Amino acid sequence: MDLEPDRPAPGRWLQDLADLGRRSIRPAVWAYVQAGAGDAVTAAEATAAWREVRFRTRVLREAGEANLRTTLLGTEVSSPLGIAPTAMQRAVHPAGERAMAQGAGEETLHVVSSNCGTRFADLAPPGPWWLQAYLPPQRELFAPVMAAAVAAGARAVVLTVDTPYPGTKHGVDDEDWESIDLSWWRVNYPDADLGDWKTDLAPGDIAWLRETAGVPVVVKGVLRGDDALRCLDAGADAVYVSNHGGRQLDRAVDTATALREVVAAVGDRAEVYVDGGIRSGVDALAALALGARAVFVGRPAVWALGADGSRGVDRLLGGLRAELTEALELAGCATPGEARDLL
Repeated sequence: MDLEPDRPAPGRWLQDLADLGRRSIRPAVWAYVQAGAGDAVTAAEATAAWREVRFRTRVLREAGEANLRTTLLGTEVSSPLGIAPTAMQRAVHPAGERAMAQGAGEETLHVVSSNCGTRFADLAPPGPWWLQAYLPPQRELFAPVMAAAVAAGARAVVLTVDTPYPGTKHGVDDEDWESIDLSWWRVNYPDADLGDWKTDLAPGDIAWLRETAGVPVVVKGVLRGDDALRCLDAGADAVYVSNHGGRQLDRAVDTATALREVVAAVGDRAEVYVDGGIRSGVDALAALALGARAVFVGRPAVWALGADGSRGVDRLLGGLRAELTEALELAGCATPGEARDLL
């Protein structure tokens, strides 16, 4: 057995994280977090899809120690790993989004749900963050929510476009939530009674967001190359490949497959991000090799938050960064960008 005290391995904590989360999070909340739409086919396929990616590693490149640092829409970050937007964080941990922000630290990008239970002004994030947006039927009513987020430091708006309404999820019973306080729901909306979400999103909504927010707009929920180009033509600054964790249309394509098509269509026009089923640094390497600029984790960050608050989130990110560093170095890459020719 090789012993390398100067290169500590993340250990079994990452592998056991789902079980730690399950034991720490209330059963009704856990069922909601884990639920996939319909028969959960898409949700079940997510992790396996990344494991199907195979690498052609490089040698004799004088790569040395890998440097994970990169930029996302011009913001320098410690690695291409980020935290995807998730709701119900205060149901998972009392400190909710504040703990998630503290766990993300000074140089990890995290995306905050517009449905979050913490006021943007109270987030106090030490590092960069973006606002995820669901537009209400009257999009103008979302303007003060964006304004509050930008005033609190949000550097971009991430428009979710794959959710005209939530997909049907079996095993999630509203009655199980009766004892759970949700008074904080949509705390950043000046009027909580805005109706549900806009069901007729169009390219013009991207242009409106860009003009109204005054910050870059990322479009999340893209699974096709032609849709990615329509987003860019409408004014989007970046495209985010996602199938909503398998929580919308069941049997939607996995994001590893979709990422190939989107990256091929977008080319050098914009940055492309991805989430869905990322569970290790090697999964992240697969996403980088397929052309992603950033790789976001969703459920694992929620598990870590439930298991140990901000310390759990920090430990998750540290473990993933260590795994990604090793994967890059073993593949002969000095930077995340060099992973793009590993396939």
